[in-house]
Amino acid sequence: MDLRIARTRKSIINAFIQLRALKPLEKITVKELAELACINKATFYSHYQDIYDLSEQLEEEAIQSVLAAIPHPEYVTSNQYCFVQELAFALLSQNELFHILFSGSRSHHFISKLEIALKEQIYAAYPYKKNSLEMDLFLSFLIHGCFHAFFSHQEEDLDTVIRILSQIDQCLVKNYSFTEPDAPSSSPEQTAP
Repeated sequence: MDLRIARTRKSIINAFIQLRALKPLEKITVKELAELACINKATFYSHYQDIYDLSEQLEEEAIQSVLAAIPHPEYVTSNQYCFVQELAFALLSQNELFHILFSGSRSHHFISKLEIALKEQIYAAYPYKKNSLEMDLFLSFLIHGCFHAFFSHQEEDLDTVIRILSQIDQCLVKNYSFTEPDAPSSSPEQTAP
């Protein structure tokens, strides 16, 4: 990417995040963003269709950064402690940015987008469970539950929260068959420290 284009994009993003931290997405105009970014409106439109396009692209980048920070999504049923720990660190590492991008009318978009993307990764490891309602509900419950637990218990010791959530995950896995037919189940030593 051309250095000038990269600088312009960074300027646009920084201006957007500053404005987004102060007001709802619906109240941000291209004119004020362009002024703050020290560009003209035509420059903005050469990069993005509108404010919503910019917001969608940044949201997608945020989701991809969370997914990149979860190198072992398949651990959801075999090494619960590591899965919950990776999820916690991925979510909390950019907590402030997520709260800015996904505030107001966009608040429900983050967890919905994350759920879809994380399920895709997990189903890549468990393709035989892709059409299982049981697995789908388990993943929805776990992803949403962990997300809300991390953010509503930030004053608690993170290791304790991770340990408890991984134990809940373990209990659920024990009650349902998430292993491939005829595949050996994971040993207890692999599930939690």
